[in-house]
Amino acid sequence: MDRELQHDVVILGAGLAGLRAAVEISRRLGGRVDIGIVSKVQLMRAHSVCAEGGTAAVLREDLGDSQELHAWDTVKGSDFLADQDVVRTFVETIPKEIRQLDHWGIPWTRDADGYISQRPFGGHSYPRATLAADKTGFFEMQTLYDQLQRYRTFTRYDELLVTDILVHDGAFAGLIGLDTGTGETVAIRGKALLIASGGGGCLYGFTTYSQTVTGDGMAMAYRAGLPLEDMEFLQFHPTGLVPNGILMTEACRGEGGYLRNNRGERFMGEYAPKLMELAPRDMVSRAETEEILAGRGFRTPDGQDYLQLDLTHLGAERINTRLPLIREVTIKFLGIDPIVTPIPIRPVAHYSMGGIETDITGRTRVPNIWAAGEAACVSLHGANRLGSNSTAECLVWGGIAGAEIARELPGMNAAAPLPADGVAAAEDRVRHVLAREGGENLYELRRELRTTMDDDVGVFRSGHDLAEALARIRAIRGRMGQAPVADKSRVYNSNLIHALELANLVDLAEVTVAGALAREESRGAHARRDFPTRDDERWLRHTLAFHAPDGPRFDHKPVTIDMWKPVERKY
Repeated sequence: MDRELQHDVVILGAGLAGLRAAVEISRRLGGRVDIGIVSKVQLMRAHSVCAEGGTAAVLREDLGDSQELHAWDTVKGSDFLADQDVVRTFVETIPKEIRQLDHWGIPWTRDADGYISQRPFGGHSYPRATLAADKTGFFEMQTLYDQLQRYRTFTRYDELLVTDILVHDGAFAGLIGLDTGTGETVAIRGKALLIASGGGGCLYGFTTYSQTVTGDGMAMAYRAGLPLEDMEFLQFHPTGLVPNGILMTEACRGEGGYLRNNRGERFMGEYAPKLMELAPRDMVSRAETEEILAGRGFRTPDGQDYLQLDLTHLGAERINTRLPLIREVTIKFLGIDPIVTPIPIRPVAHYSMGGIETDITGRTRVPNIWAAGEAACVSLHGANRLGSNSTAECLVWGGIAGAEIARELPGMNAAAPLPADGVAAAEDRVRHVLAREGGENLYELRRELRTTMDDDVGVFRSGHDLAEALARIRAIRGRMGQAPVADKSRVYNSNLIHALELANLVDLAEVTVAGALAREESRGAHARRDFPTRDDERWLRHTLAFHAPDGPRFDHKPVTIDMWKPVERKY
């Protein structure tokens, strides 16, 4: 170990949830706290800046919206797998977060009367997606980081790849990682840890995620003994740009965009006649897939199937003022101007509903470790997340977890000593990866993993395909040991980084696919062709995956249902 650092609180991840927690801890402790913020990328390059369409909140109860309605929409959208006490906490808290950001100076889009603008989003029965044009996450991130500058409480560790979370005597001890700029092995001790490292959507090849989003925090927590909850539920967004998967925000449909097949039909009338294009994402993605399978899609010259997102009827002024990023992206990447030409799209891997199990405050089973944001599963989204509830979740539980850490920090013991065996094991693992020999190609294995997930663990699934996928994933795990890292240096060694990321992705893929194979029903984003109906008698429960030598060990826990009993989900 080359360097040992120490802080009161260590925050792993510098996106919306991590920054919101850092601000809350600093506010509550009046600047009398020492926070280390660790990010594998430069701080303002966290994937949260890619969130586009909006943040859901009840702001206009005078015009017919209500927190109860937002809660019902979220529970129904989750296919009744969300914990309802969590949902209530969420809908009660997020309006305060929106107003707090407003006071901190975020440039919310305003209507003609000066009110903060909101637009429709899928599955919401009221237009409550609060927006800053179509760059909402970017502006939220900037506002939080600006606010954090008020406090002299934090040290940034950019481009530090954490490889292990160390637990000693049943409690958090520290992190081990690689400073990619120097090649040094770094240990960071702390009294408390917040894991806010994001999702794992790069399991898939066709994905909206930045290529750095490889589920590192979830995989490390899993190996450290924390259970992962509901990992079989991976959301597909209906409108990924073909051929590269870039997100075409749901705001496109919120502003009135249409989905069309090769007959020019708005086909959603056949699947969700009431909400049409603004049905929940799982339903729209299945409808699109059915249209393509029925031969009503388009095809690119290289054989990719797609449908069309048509904004042409919205007009130049609306697109330029409400969807400027969408126009910029389509022009730059495809040479298509959405003012005059429909956009080619298809369903794309987009969001992890599952994650590190936490309670309603973000606390995990290991003392002094919290988790928030997409890395966590507080069980807000259940089997399907409603659009614009994700940035809202990051703000709410970044704030809640930050407040809990601030409340408990003064009574915590000093940072625990680093366990020597844990440090040695972490260092040995990196050395072994660098020393690997054999004829396998690391990048071919990465492609095989993603192709397997794209082909067999997609919008529709079957037991046969999932079993084959699980066998291939386990074979990839075995072959990784014969995939050498050609670059033996330590400074900015992307080859080594990719090898460590692949190990994390394989762990998450195994949990995801094994959990999907075990869940013999269709619920939300998990649609089994061989079990096409929802089975509340057997499967109205959360999946918990625990790390074990031979693969994940599964257990279950009940869903909190204290307001609405499950009913058939229609839109």
